[in-house]
Amino acid sequence: MNIKDLIGEATEYDKKLVLEEKKPKSWCKSVSAFANTFGGALVFGISDEGQIVGLDDSESVAEKISEIVKTRLDPIPEFKLKFHKSDEGKVLVILDVYKGDETPYYYSGDGVLEAYVRVGNESVKATAVELKRLVLRGKNTSYDSRNSTYLVEDYAFSKLKERYKKWTGNSFDDKDLISFGLANEQGKLTNAGALLADESPILCSRLFCTRWNGLNKSGGAVDALDDAEYSGSVISLIENGEAFIKRNYKTKWRKTANSREEMPEYVERSYHEALVNALAHRDYLINGSEVHIDIYDDRLEIYSPGGMPDGSMIQDRDPLTVPSTRRNPVLADIFNRLGYMERKGSGFGKIISGYEFQINYSKHKRPSFRSDRYQFTVVMPNLNYNVPQDVPQDVPQDVPQDKLEAKIIDLIRKDSKISTEKIAIALGVSSKTIKRHIKEMNNVSFIGRGFSGHWEITDNE
Repeated sequence: MNIKDLIGEATEYDKKLVLEEKKPKSWCKSVSAFANTFGGALVFGISDEGQIVGLDDSESVAEKISEIVKTRLDPIPEFKLKFHKSDEGKVLVILDVYKGDETPYYYSGDGVLEAYVRVGNESVKATAVELKRLVLRGKNTSYDSRNSTYLVEDYAFSKLKERYKKWTGNSFDDKDLISFGLANEQGKLTNAGALLADESPILCSRLFCTRWNGLNKSGGAVDALDDAEYSGSVISLIENGEAFIKRNYKTKWRKTANSREEMPEYVERSYHEALVNALAHRDYLINGSEVHIDIYDDRLEIYSPGGMPDGSMIQDRDPLTVPSTRRNPVLADIFNRLGYMERKGSGFGKIISGYEFQINYSKHKRPSFRSDRYQFTVVMPNLNYNVPQDVPQDVPQDVPQDKLEAKIIDLIRKDSKISTEKIAIALGVSSKTIKRHIKEMNNVSFIGRGFSGHWEITDNE
């Protein structure tokens, strides 16, 4: 029998051959971990190999499980006990543990309190940082929404105001700091507000960028060809990080019937999304850490502190089906208002599809993701690495060219006031490319100027 049929909707589970009454920690740590993360199930009476052995006195076992959970877990998590009888008449006891709201849930034993979390398919003791995170969750809050000790009057927000005006056409008023969750009524910044200040006082909010010489960090006589360290507003980190990437990659091109097609080493839409996600979803509770951009000959890597919020390993999952979980909801909301990211959490899909749209893309150049308990890394291959140098220079205008123009028109039909910058981000190409294509499209024209203007499409016969 498939164990998934036993545990129902639970995604995490542990198997126990028997109930260890004298060593309750051996299984109570899983109860703590399930309650502290996303819930799970413990199945008693089944071997590690999945063989159903059953329990001699299942009702007595269930009573003891309930008693131990209530005396060893603090606070007591929500749980449910149920029985399952196999076709051979063997009885299992299944302990369903639900995700709790009063985290952290501690195991109490030997005079100490210990909280556990799920990492992969294991229940491990929570680190100091993970414990802080659980405490915040138990208070129904997050790091970025907490009030800081910094005063609004001591900081400027020119980068925030400039980006807001550019994206929305509206002015950002100081009172918006409060309505957007960046400050409180008493004039103190939240941590999100401190992260967005021009001179951010959050010391770990930094970006380290390096263009390495070779395929790893030991490139020979000259290890690094370029490097930079940035601090300040997270908006500045996005801008400076993208500028560093742009100055450290090259773009090939090939002729078409009417113009030419660009073949960049890296995709702007993909690395923009990866960098924004790294800054929006990183774990700011980890002191002495920062986001890294590492460019090698064959790939670009963006690293951020903090693994998957649910403790899973992204390399073991399909990134296109992973639901969005916001570690820093206030910061994520601001990034949405500024046009950096969407609420629906399609970041992984955008990173991958940005590559798939390129004419020099092949399946072995697909972006990949890896994580562990402490970090998350996006790996984007160099699309032109190990590609023959004699790139075709006279190629007829092909389907991708037509698709690009069709997608531009589709976006304009949906929003006649959309900017070329928004079109470029949506399609994963540069603003320069969009402007060049629109210039060549005789059925598209912009009427008016600036935010008051709009696009008009003339349907060709």
